[in-house]
Amino acid sequence: MALDKKLLDLVTRKEKARLAGGEKRIASQHDKGKYTARERIEKILDEGSFEEFDMFVTHRCNDFDMQKNQPLTDGVITGYGTIQGRLVFVFSQDFTIFGGSLSKAYAEKIVKVMEMAAKVGAPLIGINDSGGARIQEGVDSLAGYADIFLRNVLYSGVVPQISLILGPCAGGAVYSPAITDFIMMVEKTSYMFLTGPKVVKQVTQEDVTTEQLGGSGVHASKSGVAHLVYAGEDACFEGLRKLFSYLPQNNAANPPRLECGDPLDRLDSKLNDIIPDNPNKPYDMKEIVTQVVDDHDFFEIQPLFAGNILTGFARLNGRTIGVVANQPKVMAGVLDNAASIKAARFVRFCDAFNIPLVVFEDVPGFMPGTSQEYNGIIRNGAKLLYAFAEATVPKITIIVRKAYGGAYCVMSSKHIRGDVNLAWPSAEIAVMGPDGAVEIIYSEELKNTESGKLAGKKNELKEMYRDLFANPYSAARKGYIDDVIEPAGTRLRLAKALEMLDAKRDSNPVKKHGNIPL
Repeated sequence: MALDKKLLDLVTRKEKARLAGGEKRIASQHDKGKYTARERIEKILDEGSFEEFDMFVTHRCNDFDMQKNQPLTDGVITGYGTIQGRLVFVFSQDFTIFGGSLSKAYAEKIVKVMEMAAKVGAPLIGINDSGGARIQEGVDSLAGYADIFLRNVLYSGVVPQISLILGPCAGGAVYSPAITDFIMMVEKTSYMFLTGPKVVKQVTQEDVTTEQLGGSGVHASKSGVAHLVYAGEDACFEGLRKLFSYLPQNNAANPPRLECGDPLDRLDSKLNDIIPDNPNKPYDMKEIVTQVVDDHDFFEIQPLFAGNILTGFARLNGRTIGVVANQPKVMAGVLDNAASIKAARFVRFCDAFNIPLVVFEDVPGFMPGTSQEYNGIIRNGAKLLYAFAEATVPKITIIVRKAYGGAYCVMSSKHIRGDVNLAWPSAEIAVMGPDGAVEIIYSEELKNTESGKLAGKKNELKEMYRDLFANPYSAARKGYIDDVIEPAGTRLRLAKALEMLDAKRDSNPVKKHGNIPL
């Protein structure tokens, strides 16, 4: 009988914890189009797999009014479960309890699952929906944030860390998601900023709304902080599960390999005609990527930011690959500050987690102009160069059209340890494009040409330049290109190269760490 009573007490306490925010606040959460912290976990994880930690934790604040209100869980749900049968750790901030504000006890709960994730080598998912630091706890809440930041840094590159922003995330709280590998947001209900609209108004006199300052659209297209944005939470959870399917458990594991029902020798004659005859005419690089990868399925990362370069995940023969591709459809595929930073961070993630890199190259160079120079194109372009040079995962590059100047070097060329470098017959590999080169090399000849014949002479010299320099064979003769291939057979050649590189071993000099030009 005594045990029955205790079991009943346990059930009662757990039920109390599950409704700790109260039905009124839970209803308010639903009215905003948002799920509760527990509902989010249930929707993300495999059914029935969640095991909770620290349900009975309460805050330790000495404030008299706070002492009278000590809800169980203290505003964050923590534990572990599975996604697609694979172990994952999770914390979910509960806006229905003190607005999801962080206390010292709350932070300790998050730190516990972070440390456990690193200890057993499993990904960590953080669901953010919080008003920030709990003011009543003063410096203790700030200390709690710093404890979390430290683990974010220590475990970066050890286990994948994914942040879902499903409500407010403001002030110092934004730095934890910022350190994680991927940030996912939801339209109209997610926002991130260091200082809110009222403070901005006081300091800068700017009138700005919450959405304009830190909404999902801003961070997806302007700041580049958000990697993926969805219309609603259900779509976000579906996107999370797809992203997760490409990732390994930790830095010592390989990504999961799936059965491939898409024939490796599938020839796509469309690729033979996709490059326009006019070298200045754009086309959509996504069409090439999707034609080559398994089941035409390309999961793009940061699709709304720096559209002149594509980054994302796909599979070749069932293996996860990271794709980096210039996009001629946007700004001719030129590398600028934003594109360089976007691609560099993606390359470093793939390298940290054993994901081979496949590069589709069509780059006319780096973006010229004072705006780019003043904003650090030298430093930012060097980040991408650094990332590719440092990476030890298999690296395969295929030049489909332009590879000019320093951008040729940067885009995983043979000279910075590209493993397999292929080219299509349409490739143009040169110091610069024919237009600029002709003006420099043949300046005297053009100066002495009659004005009426100048255009024809220029075209003649451009063709000569292409024949001599701007083609793949000059580089192939020197061994900088391993082979020139028929576009239609690209899929098979990439798959074979990936298979050959499966046992690749490469390393960097022993050092504490390099000094990437941040």
